[in-house]
Amino acid sequence: MKPSLLILAAGLGSRYGSLKQIDQFGPSGETIIDYSIYDAIKAGFKKVVFVIRKNIESEFKDVFVDKFSEKIEIDYALQEIESVPQGVQFSKFRKKPWGTGHAVLVAANRINEPFAVVNADDFYGAHSFQLIYNYLNSQCLENLVCGLVGFKLTNTISEFGAVSRGICEYKNGRLQSIIERTKIYKKDDAIVFEDENGQICELAKGAIVSMNLMGFTPAIFAFLEQRFKVFANKNKDNLEAEFFLPNVVNDLAVAKLARVSLLPSSEKWFGVTYQQDKPVAKRKLGELITAGIYPENLWAAKS
Repeated sequence: MKPSLLILAAGLGSRYGSLKQIDQFGPSGETIIDYSIYDAIKAGFKKVVFVIRKNIESEFKDVFVDKFSEKIEIDYALQEIESVPQGVQFSKFRKKPWGTGHAVLVAANRINEPFAVVNADDFYGAHSFQLIYNYLNSQCLENLVCGLVGFKLTNTISEFGAVSRGICEYKNGRLQSIIERTKIYKKDDAIVFEDENGQICELAKGAIVSMNLMGFTPAIFAFLEQRFKVFANKNKDNLEAEFFLPNVVNDLAVAKLARVSLLPSSEKWFGVTYQQDKPVAKRKLGELITAGIYPENLWAAKS
């Protein structure tokens, strides 16, 4: 079965101030999602599943359905706070989404093949999609495995505020651990993060980080459900706790429950967290178009 692409597009965009999933960055009105799907199609992907919220479904489909529905199969999964496994209880006051691990879990009934996961607001580049496609194409459906495309930390930091990153430790191409850091920013000439006690710690600029470009087989869904139930029970009254996908992958690697392969990408990642990131992203896309890597109009050109 050909691998599918799962795009996490249910984020609130609170720091950006609007729905960055459908904001325009390319010269012909392209979103960042457009570039991801363009690269995915060229790599060999035949199906894309969007994880979205019900209250943006109509607006989202207006932007994307007609654009490339004839080029790739499209499906949707809805991520809502109440989209939890049977028996999971949580506070009625919770407003914050459950996080990236939960976003993947809600797509369980939409995917029966190996699949790659990407963020809707991150640009990964063609080489990254080819790496993960080739990895997935060589996996057995029944095996619990993971492929993680890594990027250099220094190429993933916003100039305009703190970001979250999964820091990878690895050996001989195999991930040893991945730890989510949630307040990473530039301070003078260094890259630092704040730990849970508010202490400022420095990170190596050459560190490899996860940007949520990962590949799995459907075997991951049972593991995700099991871990989410434990997480939800532990955080029943914590209205801010999130079930991070990198933490799940870290559990797989540290406990050696699955082989997690690190796939270093030669691409320069960029994304949008804040409104100030938008002109930077537009400039970088313009440079790639000038270099002939992408056409001026993605969908007017033959893909």
